[in-house]
Amino acid sequence: MGGLGTLDLVVIVVYLVGIIIYGISKSKRSSSEDYFLGGRTMTWPIVGIALFSANISSSTLVGLASDGFQTNVHVYNYEWYAVVILIFFSIFFLPFYLKSGVYTMPEFLQKRYDKRSRYYFSLITIIGNVLVDTAAGLYVGSIVLKLLFPEISSTLIIIILALAAAAYTIPGGLNSVIQTEVIQAVLLIIGSCLLTYFAFDRLGGGWELMMDKLDGMLAAGEVEFRDRAAEGKYIPSNSKEAFSLVRPGNDEFMPWWGLVSGVALLGFYFWANNQFMVQRVLGAKNLNHGRWGALFAGLLKLPVIFIMVVPGVLALLLFNTLDISELNYPLASGGMCENLADCPNLTYPVLLFQLLPAGILGLVVAGLLAAMMSSVSATFNSASTLITMDFVRELKPELTSKQLVRAGQIATLVLVVLASAWVPFIERVSDSLWAYLQLVIAFTSPPVVSAFILGLFWKRANAQGAFVSLIFGGIFALFMILSASLDLWPYLNDFHFLAKANLLFVVSALIHIGVSLATGRPDPQQVAEYTYKKELFTSETEELQALPWYQNYRYLAVILLVMTAAIVIWFW
Repeated sequence: MGGLGTLDLVVIVVYLVGIIIYGISKSKRSSSEDYFLGGRTMTWPIVGIALFSANISSSTLVGLASDGFQTNVHVYNYEWYAVVILIFFSIFFLPFYLKSGVYTMPEFLQKRYDKRSRYYFSLITIIGNVLVDTAAGLYVGSIVLKLLFPEISSTLIIIILALAAAAYTIPGGLNSVIQTEVIQAVLLIIGSCLLTYFAFDRLGGGWELMMDKLDGMLAAGEVEFRDRAAEGKYIPSNSKEAFSLVRPGNDEFMPWWGLVSGVALLGFYFWANNQFMVQRVLGAKNLNHGRWGALFAGLLKLPVIFIMVVPGVLALLLFNTLDISELNYPLASGGMCENLADCPNLTYPVLLFQLLPAGILGLVVAGLLAAMMSSVSATFNSASTLITMDFVRELKPELTSKQLVRAGQIATLVLVVLASAWVPFIERVSDSLWAYLQLVIAFTSPPVVSAFILGLFWKRANAQGAFVSLIFGGIFALFMILSASLDLWPYLNDFHFLAKANLLFVVSALIHIGVSLATGRPDPQQVAEYTYKKELFTSETEELQALPWYQNYRYLAVILLVMTAAIVIWFW
């Protein structure tokens, strides 16, 4: 393994100190709206880049490279599917979110249903932010820094990273978070392009050579890090199958039916209901900027397969047997990693240290750590917004705007401690970081997605149905988790995690429908203000006629869909 030189260390220190100072200088905290939503003044490029940066965080970089290394190239399905979800979100949900003037997604549930649904969803989202987004970001940072500074304990590294992320989040609020995210996104894209270039350079050729070498490895059975065949799971036999986005029904990671249903379900929650992501669009200066920003984020997702997934495949070709025992990195099952096949989560940092020259290595590592800080600070801010606006403000409505900001800052400190404490459990849960992230979302999101979709498109959906479905869905999800852990119900345990997500969604929706029909009709005003109707589409069509085509989000959405379809067909 390579190491950091003096130049790299200087670059990292200067960059990290500079980004913290920059973040603090961009703070907006004169009011709660400034602190939690950046004053609702974000233009579309800022919204789009912030969405992309928050999504393509350090944990995603590590997760995508890891799955690329394991020939799970179809992890890219989550990326291109985001385009479809963002278009749907822009057409149907975003107008209601911005018109309602809400600070949080749970607050919107209250406007459509009642406070019970708001409090439940807010609590679930806060827990998810700590267990998924924040802890995963800290975990990735600890992996990289542990490789750089093995003499420092992982606990101390996690604490340092958490405090660094909180350094500008606590004083600065959402505007500081978003302004730093823009810089991180640019650096991440540049760093990913450089890493891909140097990986192909080390390979000694381009795309065709990569595919030929991958064919040889698969044909020779040299990809041995997963004993999938013994379990009756699908294994790609050649490079074309490895890069195919549509896999057979027995694929371990993403069968074709999961692509059709489960990916859309998880994506809808992540992009349309998750406070962590939607908060950036809530800060848009108006509906058009929010829509343009969402579509711009979708456009930025399309090249991800080339600059973030492919490097993982190249690592398989270049470093599959690389001896990494000197790192003393522990296996989840005990013992130490001998090579990358043992610990695929190390794929991205191994690529960095093996391929990048001095100076560039420092810059990319700084970008990775800064991206970690950015994603962690974003989750701190979104979770503190939920705590403050959904609980503190409701319990103490007499608090002033400045007092609410102070409550948000205190909440952030508490979250720093909780997220840091959870990090050590992530490696024990799953060898694949990406699998961990998707697994948690699969068990928490379906009941929420059901409540949002039925609330927007079905006038008969009422508060009682929403609350009962959310509670039952949560209990059912907990039962499935315990069943898997304790082997209580083997038949259910054999279900793919995407099948479990689909089952959760269907059960929650049926309960919501049944209870709503069995109880009273919802408030007519709630239905009128927060349920989609054809008249909205007609009136919007008239408004859009006054705009040139390149400002009409419908034309832009069609162009984006065509580009997405071209990539999907290429890798079909």
